Amino acid sequence: MEYILSAITMFQKGGVVMYILLLCSIFVIAIGIERGLFFYHADSGRAFARLFAMRVYNKEFQVARDLAGSTKGALADIITDGLNRYSTNSEKLNSYLEVHSGIALAGLRKRLYYLSVIVTMAPLLGLLGTISGMISSFSVFNLESGQATAITGGVGEALIATAMGLCVAIIALIVHSYYTQRIDAVVTDMEQCFSLIEDNRAAFAETSMNDIQTVSQKAGAAA
Repeated sequence: MEYILSAITMFQKGGVVMYILLLCSIFVIAIGIERGLFFYHADSGRAFARLFAMRVYNKEFQVARDLAGSTKGALADIITDGLNRYSTNSEKLNSYLEVHSGIALAGLRKRLYYLSVIVTMAPLLGLLGTISGMISSFSVFNLESGQATAITGGVGEALIATAMGLCVAIIALIVHSYYTQRIDAVVTDMEQCFSLIEDNRAAFAETSMNDIQTVSQKAGAAA
C-alpha cells in the first residue's frame, strides 16, 4: 500500500503532462490487445503456409485446396475463394489474389500508425513536462540559504515526466515492432503461396473440374 501511495505522489508531482502520458499508455495497451485479437482470427499462421507449400511441392493439389478450405484466416480464405472462382483464368486469378491480399494487409496494419506516433510523441511530452517543471523550480531561485536544496528537489520531480515518457515510448515501440514483424511474416507467406498457385494454376484448375464432375455425378445419382 505504501508503494502505491508513493507512486501516486510521484505521478502527481510530474505535472499535467503525466495525465496525457497515462492516456497514451492506456491507448497503447488497448491497441495491443485489439490487434492481438484481430491477428488471432485474421492470421492463418506460418504452419499453414508451410504445409500448403509442402502439399503443392508433393503434387497433392486437392489436399492443398482442402487444407486452405479448412483453415481460418485471411490467407486461407483468399486462396480458397480465388481458386473456387478463377482457377481456370490466370489473369483474373492473379488480379483477385493481388487485390484481396492488399485489403487483408491494410486490415492488419490498421491502428499501427498510432503506435508509431506515440513512440515519437511520448518522449517529447515527457521532455516538455520536465522543462516546465524546471522553469517552475528556477523561478524561485534567490541567494537565500536553503533555496539550492529546493531547486534540486524540483528538478528531480520534473525528471519524472521524462522517465514516464520514455517508458510509454518503449512499450509502444515493442508493441509496434512485434506486429510489424508479424505482418512481414504474413507478406512472406502470401508471396510464397501465391507464387506456387500461379506456377501450378492448371493443376488447381483440374481439381476444380473434378469437383464439378463429382457434384454432377452425385446430383445425377440422387435424381
